Amino acid sequence: MKQNSPNIEQSAGNSVEMATIDQQNAGQRIDNFLLARLKGVPRSRIYRILRKGEVRVNKGRIKATYRLKAGDVVRIPPVRRSERTALQDISPGLRQLLLDAIVYEDDDLLILDKPSGLAVHGGSGIKSGLIESIRTIKPVWTTLELAHRIDRETSGCLILAKQRSSLNALHELFREGQINKGYLTLVAGIWDSKNTMIDAPLDRNNRTEGERNVKVSEQGKRAVSHFKLLSHYRKQLSCSMLEVRIDTGRTHQIRVHAAYAGHPVVGDDRYGDREINRSLRKMGLKRLFLHAHDLEFRLPDSNKTIHVHAPLPTDLKQLLDKLE
Repeated sequence: MKQNSPNIEQSAGNSVEMATIDQQNAGQRIDNFLLARLKGVPRSRIYRILRKGEVRVNKGRIKATYRLKAGDVVRIPPVRRSERTALQDISPGLRQLLLDAIVYEDDDLLILDKPSGLAVHGGSGIKSGLIESIRTIKPVWTTLELAHRIDRETSGCLILAKQRSSLNALHELFREGQINKGYLTLVAGIWDSKNTMIDAPLDRNNRTEGERNVKVSEQGKRAVSHFKLLSHYRKQLSCSMLEVRIDTGRTHQIRVHAAYAGHPVVGDDRYGDREINRSLRKMGLKRLFLHAHDLEFRLPDSNKTIHVHAPLPTDLKQLLDKLE
């Protein structure tokens, strides 16, 4: 899958750029297009020029969520770019951590076992995330983009696309539910093995004490999670190990559905049980116990099924050993 760069024309007498979008770039959100195009420009600056209407598509103002179409002409205003960005300051330790996290790579895709605590992208006070760091480590991957997202606190399988065409194909697979994702999680209490599915709509447009939270609400979007009980732990604390597969990819879906069932994910500071979290911290748990351990899909133009597995991290294994 090859990607063609959009046709760029310099306007005479200034540094305004006019980019004509081709078929390969169609479907991309304008904010993501600008983030990739304007390397070294802070995310906050990108969203500011969008809000102020300095970026135009076909001479009209657009929102950050606008998806580009083939033939669109994008006006990109003059923006000062940092000669040396924060991305170049990643530590040798983080560099090696990310290189060791690669579990699959081909000409179109990169799949990583993302460490817990690392945001997938910068923004909201985060100088740089996984995608920016990987672009710095491998500058030849100029068109690398996230195919999906997982929470900062969650570890495990994360897909990145090297080409616009493969990114579009992956987005279509996600929309059609053709990517099988499996998670491992430890929840508080004794889960009923008969509780195998939660179909409850989720609304993220609400705030609790000034903080944005997701909740089950009829005003939300449909969300379906499938739960399989793997084991119970009763000696130290009452907990249950589950495998979860999701039909939809809503924000905080597994965490909110588990809490809705009365069994929040342990280590969850937002939707969890404070007393159980406090007890487990004394046993060494310093993170959310949620791990994307399994991923399987097939790209439309390939005869190859891609199936990757990310084993449970050592710190989570050690906690299970203590609970036993």
